[in-house]
Amino acid sequence: MRATTVLGAALIAAAALPAYAGDIMIDMYAISDAGVGKPIGKIRAVDSTRGLLFVPNLHLPGATAGEHGFHMHEFPSCGAKGPDGKTGAGLAAGGHYDPEHTGHHLGPKGKGHLGDLPSLTFDDKGSAYAAEAAPRLKVDDLRGHALVIHAGGDNYDDNPPLGGGGARIACGVVPRGSVEKKD
Repeated sequence: MRATTVLGAALIAAAALPAYAGDIMIDMYAISDAGVGKPIGKIRAVDSTRGLLFVPNLHLPGATAGEHGFHMHEFPSCGAKGPDGKTGAGLAAGGHYDPEHTGHHLGPKGKGHLGDLPSLTFDDKGSAYAAEAAPRLKVDDLRGHALVIHAGGDNYDDNPPLGGGGARIACGVVPRGSVEKKD
């Protein structure tokens, strides 16, 4: 019942958003050491008065209930082979997006890197619907990057490294070029 209530609230909130120039849907996929797997849903990204609003409609069987780290990564790829030649789930996405080279992991409202996004909360059935905002970003900032969901929560600190989110479990790519409004 709670998932239905949260889903309903998220859908109402997304439908009630005014039409902004930036509004896209990002296809998300399960990832593993073998590469990109099955689709798990979409995340709508919308420019709003609160910043960049992420509205997930995701179902990832096996995802633990609770918060999961969510980040914008450097490269537009979800593959398993990283830039350094190592392989592992989503390593082709590179590290967290840090255009100012801050070297700090301080959350979506902090003064650290821009790749820190608000955590996504999954329910006990592996679904995530609750909308969250990243106040320092706009849809255009997502172009040419990957969005990655991690196995664990994120404490938005540098200890443990990268906030402790752990393994990469899902990923989606925002293509380069113009971002067009999707209805």
